[in-house]
Amino acid sequence: MRKILAVVFLAAGMCGYVHAAGPQFQLMETSISDIHRAMRAGTVTCRSLVQGYLDRIQAYDKQGPALNAMLYVNPKALEQAEAMDAEFKRTGQMKPLHCIPVVLKDIFDTADMPTTAGSLALKGAQPSKDAFTVARFRRAGALILGKTNLHEFALAGVTVSSLGGQTKNPYDLSRTPGGSSGGTGAALAANFAVTGTGTDTVNSIRSPASANSLVGFRPTRGLVSRAGIVPVAFTQDAAGPITRNVADAAVMLDVMAGYDPDDPVTAFSIGNIPKTLYRLP
Repeated sequence: MRKILAVVFLAAGMCGYVHAAGPQFQLMETSISDIHRAMRAGTVTCRSLVQGYLDRIQAYDKQGPALNAMLYVNPKALEQAEAMDAEFKRTGQMKPLHCIPVVLKDIFDTADMPTTAGSLALKGAQPSKDAFTVARFRRAGALILGKTNLHEFALAGVTVSSLGGQTKNPYDLSRTPGGSSGGTGAALAANFAVTGTGTDTVNSIRSPASANSLVGFRPTRGLVSRAGIVPVAFTQDAAGPITRNVADAAVMLDVMAGYDPDDPVTAFSIGNIPKTLYRLP
């Protein structure tokens, strides 16, 4: 156990710090507010932050402990990060998720990356547009860093798929990361990104949150749209955030929640979502 923790979590040399003008920024276990505070102070740039996460994915996902949490990595992540740096330099303003690297369970449609539900049969399948929640993430300034493995078609709880294979638990490589959103759980536990998403039909957000020492939130039915998310059961499906702390889960939920005419059940949310700092209109 200690050896695994030392390999995956405490490798602060190449893959734990990022550099900008001034002191080093420690990305391990960081939060949305930590990142935004550091950006305002000039301690980290969006590009250097994203590069730090890409370095960790390169070092630990397919080699070393080979966590196998990621199915796809955004090939334009650094280009998008540089654009976000330029926008912040020009405006001095930050959106709620400005430059926050987010990983999506590969059941959320993305117009710029395949969406496969972990199935070899859907390898390369490319949606024409983002899921409602993904569009809201982008509108809130998030940087979609990649797509995570899941239990194929979200139909069980140990996160193994024909396309992605078996995802491992970063805390103990011999144990399950939970599921079906275990790829997101393992990716966040190993500090491959800041926040992520899961879906929950029976226990698929809560299981990986528990197994990977994270915060998972299954929302009330109708709070978050399921449009653009590969379905399992219309009466049971829910989409929600997985994060390392409660504050980040609240920010993510604020961005995700809202009425979507493509998912009529979200009409129940109208007038029932409180106004908060991070709510999108």
